Amino acid sequence: MFKALREKLRNFGRKVEEVAEETSPAQEPSPSAPPPTLRSEPAAAAPTTSSREPTKAERKRLLRSAPTLPPPSSPAQRQQATVPPPAPMPTAPPVVPRRATDPVVLPPPKVKKVARAVAPDTTSAAFTDSLLGLRIRPERLLEVLAELEMALLECDVALPVVEVFKADLMADLVGRKVRLRTDLESLVRESLKRSIHKVLHKGVDFDRFVANAPKPLVLMFVGINGTGKTTAIGRIAYRLQQQGYSVVMAAADTFRAGAIEQLDVHATRLGTKIIKHQEGSDPAAVAFDAVEHAKARKRDIVLVDTAGRMQTNTNLMMEMKKIKRVCKPHKIIFVGDALAGNDAVDQAVRFHEAVGVDWAILTKIDCDSKGGAALSIASAIDKPIILVGTGQQYADLELFDADWMVRRIFSEDTAVAS
Repeated sequence: MFKALREKLRNFGRKVEEVAEETSPAQEPSPSAPPPTLRSEPAAAAPTTSSREPTKAERKRLLRSAPTLPPPSSPAQRQQATVPPPAPMPTAPPVVPRRATDPVVLPPPKVKKVARAVAPDTTSAAFTDSLLGLRIRPERLLEVLAELEMALLECDVALPVVEVFKADLMADLVGRKVRLRTDLESLVRESLKRSIHKVLHKGVDFDRFVANAPKPLVLMFVGINGTGKTTAIGRIAYRLQQQGYSVVMAAADTFRAGAIEQLDVHATRLGTKIIKHQEGSDPAAVAFDAVEHAKARKRDIVLVDTAGRMQTNTNLMMEMKKIKRVCKPHKIIFVGDALAGNDAVDQAVRFHEAVGVDWAILTKIDCDSKGGAALSIASAIDKPIILVGTGQQYADLELFDADWMVRRIFSEDTAVAS
């Protein structure tokens, strides 16, 4: 096609030249022009242009004979016709020769970007993302959880706490894939162990806290009757004295008959100072006098005993709030019974709502208890358990060990913590 177009343009050019030669008259020499000489340069040839313009008929004949470009027939030809001309290539800068004194500049290293896949949150090697994995179904998981629920209830774990753990396990395991031939019961059991350990392990070191706390350190003890609250105060006083601290006891339980005498016996055996008033006096005044005595005599620790009261006694709960407002304790410790079962949850919640519990002590752990009360209390108020009572002597008060308690709940360790 382009060859034919070039041939037409060439023929058109020949026709234009022929028409120009026909219309231009012969050029005759002028009589006034000087004759050429031998030494003169040859005169430039004058351009052969027409002395007149072509007529209208001639212009029409020339236009009719001019070739026309055919319209683009294919999309490629249309795109080629609309493509702009290419931009000029950039020229490279001139190369300047390097001198010996110039510093050597190294190009920056090329960093290869590697796409990192986000690893799934797997808590055990049994989980997988492979297509061959088996997805955990809700109905199968409920069968396994039913057996674990009965085991926890037999360990004196409160029913509301068991329901919370079941809901957490359902939300964490349903829909996830496990490897082939994985024992689902063992997997759920290990997941429950980790959940219980997370609740029990709060990372509170009682001895370290006492060493770094400002002095005098005021500790207030609350709880119902019969949980071993006064005995726990005597054991803590013995533990602190063994570490070299001076202790003051405040007999702020002026409501129960014999409470002042009971604490007085512990103070006499341990050689500890005790601040006491008459029976029926204001317990807040007793706590205030004990704190002021510790400040005046440079004592280290003040242990405030309060009346053992049921969580349903509104008047005594208001009295306990007054003691807190007057003596301003650094920590309030709830003393719970390991044999209380489901009632331990209600006790801890009520005292926490009234005065705000910071820590918990679990007594009578040496009895036939599997540790369910510890899990119930820690889960109900979300506070750490710092100490457990393991016997009848003053030295039978141990730091709480979450690993030992988990093994005890799952009947893997029946020995008393040492």
